[in-house]
Amino acid sequence: MNKITKFFSDVKFEMNKVSWPKWDELKGSTFVVISFSIMVSLFLFFIDRILSTLMQVIL
Repeated sequence: MNKITKFFSDVKFEMNKVSWPKWDELKGSTFVVISFSIMVSLFLFFIDRILSTLMQVIL
């Protein structure tokens, strides 16, 4: 039981050290991640379409 209590005490201590982002920083980072994800998915979609068309022409 002492180990569990010490674990949660240590977790609480470490969580107090965490530097949490401000709301504006969080919104900005979220926008960047979503935008990048959309761009990568569109890029992969078009590459897949091109390669599948080439494979159909070749075979």
